[in-house]
Amino acid sequence: MKQLLAFLCLVLPTIAGAADIPNPLIDYNGFASEVAVVGELRETRRVTEEEFLRMAADPATVILDARSTEKFALLHIKGARNLSLPDFTEDELARIIPAKSTRILIYCNNNFLNEPTAFPTKIMTASLNLHTFTVLTSYGYTNVYELGPLIDIDNTRIEFEGTRLHDR
Repeated sequence: MKQLLAFLCLVLPTIAGAADIPNPLIDYNGFASEVAVVGELRETRRVTEEEFLRMAADPATVILDARSTEKFALLHIKGARNLSLPDFTEDELARIIPAKSTRILIYCNNNFLNEPTAFPTKIMTASLNLHTFTVLTSYGYTNVYELGPLIDIDNTRIEFEGTRLHDR
């Protein structure tokens, strides 16, 4: 019992001061700073449905879907490439987007209405587009654009593919 109390006396102050736990692979302040800078850029890179379609028609453009592999299989924009956000690493991104200057179009669940199975709505502050744009920029991709509007999936010129098409 004395050993347990001695251990707790050593550990509890560390737990209480969790900000003092070093980890050279995690930098929240750097992340927060990056978000502030990327936020300004992002506002100039949000595109309309028509702009998205025009950019997507260029074969050098990569349409990137960062949703889960499961949601992607259900329904995604035709021609999109899938890399789930948790799987973003330098190597995995380079496999799909080798040049940092490649034009990348992103979209997420919160861009589409009337397909809650494939595109379940997230709370606004947790929208996948926000994270995807920030992370791509952090990895050095310089030509990222985001589909801006909320689009009714039943009333769009954007083409989709996936297993849910058979259920619609």
